[in-house]
Amino acid sequence: MQKGNRKSYEIDMCSGAILPKLVLFAVPLMLSGILQLLFNAADVIVVGRFAGKESMAAVGSTTALINLMVNFFVGLSVGTNVLAARYYGGSRKRDLSETVHTAVIVALAGGVLLLAIGEVLSTPILRQMGSPDDVLPLASLYLRIYFIGTPATLLYNFGSAILRAAGDTRRPLYYLTVAGVVNVILNLFFVIGCSMGVAGVATATIVSQMISATLVMLCLMRSDSAYRLRLRELRITPDKLSAILRIGLPAGLQSSIFSISNVLIQSSINSFGSVAMAGSSAAANLEGFVYISMNSVAQTVLSFMSQNYGAQNYRRMAQVLTYSLGLVILVGIAAGDGVMFMGRELLGIYSSDAEVIEYGLVRLQYVCGPYVLCGMMDVMCSAIRGIGYSMLPTLVSLTGACALRVVWIYTVFAVDRTLATLYLSYPVTWLVTFLAHVVCFLIIWSSLQKKRAAYGLS
Repeated sequence: MQKGNRKSYEIDMCSGAILPKLVLFAVPLMLSGILQLLFNAADVIVVGRFAGKESMAAVGSTTALINLMVNFFVGLSVGTNVLAARYYGGSRKRDLSETVHTAVIVALAGGVLLLAIGEVLSTPILRQMGSPDDVLPLASLYLRIYFIGTPATLLYNFGSAILRAAGDTRRPLYYLTVAGVVNVILNLFFVIGCSMGVAGVATATIVSQMISATLVMLCLMRSDSAYRLRLRELRITPDKLSAILRIGLPAGLQSSIFSISNVLIQSSINSFGSVAMAGSSAAANLEGFVYISMNSVAQTVLSFMSQNYGAQNYRRMAQVLTYSLGLVILVGIAAGDGVMFMGRELLGIYSSDAEVIEYGLVRLQYVCGPYVLCGMMDVMCSAIRGIGYSMLPTLVSLTGACALRVVWIYTVFAVDRTLATLYLSYPVTWLVTFLAHVVCFLIIWSSLQKKRAAYGLS
């Protein structure tokens, strides 16, 4: 795109000072992610306070299963983001438009498929996960209602990925703010006013998802940029679909298999009973805010690397990665250690049960404290994926984080069946995977440097 045509919401990622633009891009993305987490946090807090710890455990224990089913398709939006950013940075308007219209169809189809799968398989999977008898019916009810909103969930994620490709992270934040306020109001109305329990918070969640999806689609339809969505042009362009799948499928596969390892961990937590489940659910919600803060930096790297790769600006790519690692370390230490040190007070927001809080504190100590390692791992993964190597970081992550975590459960945890030992699997696998990503990136970067020398690229 020509610089003079850039809209006020968009960021020029290919020139100018890097650090201020990274922050300008990442902060709205961070706030957007936090608002999304508030959807689930509001569910857990409201049911924990007004419907009992069994309902709290039911809602919280579904997170790993929701991620398992949803994250695969959300991972496809990574392919959309990388491809759209590459075409945007390279001023390839027709390719960008075809990518947008193909991506919306993929989002709709994936959402409908998820709805069907969720309705049929939720209860059997929860039973296989070992959900206690006092939690299973409530968790199943929550999921059956939640999955009605998955088409809207995917439309929002794909639409936001398109806007991020052009440097716009602010409007998705505005839309989520509106949806988040509605979600909290409806939570209180359905649970306290109507005594609907988990059905109430699930209903509030899908209404808020539909609002955010509608707003982001209207934004794309009213845009005068090359990424404008025109309903009459909705069609699948085969080469764009192929490219989205080539980049997005490995990312989706990585997210899903990560979720499988987390489902195994959740199953192990379930064996300690509903109180431990409630404590872990509350702590996991708090960790989510730390994770999304760091992951916003990783998503920023993805867009910045993709645009500069499309513009063949290799020197700037190295600078982006250096600044981003420093930024994610700062955010990870500040947020992770902050939540850990304030754990008792923060967990008290979710539950007044002293035993629930103690179980939550154990998780925060072993997972939230060293969470910065996860942020560093994700930044390196995004840097590699942003320059088109999608399968490599997936294989590294699946081996270093997922497989190793499963091995840990069946070996170390099997010998010492404590929650502390179980949670320790997280920082160990993050560190191993980060180091492996660094090695892979250095190999790829060496190849890019040779290309730069051969073609005289900046």
